[in-house]
Amino acid sequence: MSKLTAYLTGDRLDDVAIFISEAFMNDNMMIANYGEDVEGGVVLVVDGEEGRSAFSQGTGIDPMEFAGAAMGQEGEINPDLSGGVCPLADEKPDEEHTIEFAFSFAEAQNTEVGGMYADGDVIHAYAHCSCGANFSHKWIAGSR
Repeated sequence: MSKLTAYLTGDRLDDVAIFISEAFMNDNMMIANYGEDVEGGVVLVVDGEEGRSAFSQGTGIDPMEFAGAAMGQEGEINPDLSGGVCPLADEKPDEEHTIEFAFSFAEAQNTEVGGMYADGDVIHAYAHCSCGANFSHKWIAGSR
């Protein structure tokens, strides 16, 4: 089982996942050598602390600040983190809408919290679109 598959099924709760699109990646980004190829780019699954640092270095953005900003807008992120559908695509039809990068972490099932958290481990994903929009999507691990 690949690291990405294990992550998406909730078997790597201490890790984070980072998607970098081919369009966003430059020739110097070493992530391509360590990640798993997905449609349109690469996903890297690494230890949480190392991953947060790698995301910050690769994008220039603190991952928790990015997540906080993206939570205000819900969109659709692909089940394998390889992009998604920008929630502003209909509002801004003249702009290109390509997911440039995404950051994801998993949260263990928590019946005390209730809602979807009672149903299983939850994947939290945050994406940045080429139009400038940041958005989020969450789902139960292994359900998509």
